[in-house]
Amino acid sequence: MSDLCNEMARMGRGIGNENRYRILEALMRGSRTVGEIAAGVRLAQPAVSHNLKILKSAELVYAERQGKEIYYTINVAYMASLLKKLATDVEHSKKN
Repeated sequence: MSDLCNEMARMGRGIGNENRYRILEALMRGSRTVGEIAAGVRLAQPAVSHNLKILKSAELVYAERQGKEIYYTINVAYMASLLKKLATDVEHSKKN
């Protein structure tokens, strides 16, 4: 399996759950704390924390401490680079 294939599979596992996708949707409006995310997606904080851990392991979000709070943000740079690699591979395969 190629590196890109592994990365796409990891991304798929990261967003392959409705709750994780809802969390990503909440983060599309900007950085949020676990409590803010939980309130926005109507999930318990432990469930949000668990799903954020999975999203972080898939590199789809990152966490940044600001004082006592931890803010979660979509890792736009990683997602964009992954999609660009995919587009490049698709274009390359069309030429072959």
